[in-house]
Amino acid sequence: MKILVIEDDAATGAYIADGLREEGHSVDLIASGADGLVQATIGTYDVMVVDRMLPGLDGMSVVKTLRATKNATPVLFLTAMGGVDDRIAGLHAGADDYLVKPFAFGELSARIAAIGRRPKMQDDPISLTVADLDMNLLTRKVTRAGQIIDLLPREFALLEQLMRRKGRVQTRTMLMESVWDIHYDPLTNVVDTHISRLRAKIDKPFGSELIETVRGAGYRINVA
Repeated sequence: MKILVIEDDAATGAYIADGLREEGHSVDLIASGADGLVQATIGTYDVMVVDRMLPGLDGMSVVKTLRATKNATPVLFLTAMGGVDDRIAGLHAGADDYLVKPFAFGELSARIAAIGRRPKMQDDPISLTVADLDMNLLTRKVTRAGQIIDLLPREFALLEQLMRRKGRVQTRTMLMESVWDIHYDPLTNVVDTHISRLRAKIDKPFGSELIETVRGAGYRINVA
């Protein structure tokens, strides 16, 4: 892969770049946020590794700017800020993964490989359709069989996640991380509760079920 590393600490940057090159990757190493943003804009990369605490233009601002310009290159944040709120803020900024310093190179390499394997983002559709269920992503209007369905914001996000991956099983962990931006807690039933509310609105009034429980796995929305 071609990888851009934006890291102001010379020793850490060299450690990452040398290790990735030994694995056969092509690596560009940049030491400042402003220069990194320029390089990310003019270059084409498979993955970017970005230090969150960069001098001048910080890593969060770099990633937010890239996402605002529709640059969808996967980003792994490196940071010494390991609190839950810090990780959530980083993911909300547009990062795909988050690794706290100090870190093992083996884990860094594995995380880069994981986000590099993800399908490249396509242009977002304006609407999603499954059977007679329609979702307009611009107006946030949901209808089934022509009838408008009122959804709360979290219900809308959950249904969107299922519809974007129609026919594919979504585990509770996947749903928690994509809809709530937090890791799944096996002691919480928040996913099941919201699924139940969705079913009451989009399934029960229409006499046929689109949302399916896959025992021992999670949920999916049927395509038939």
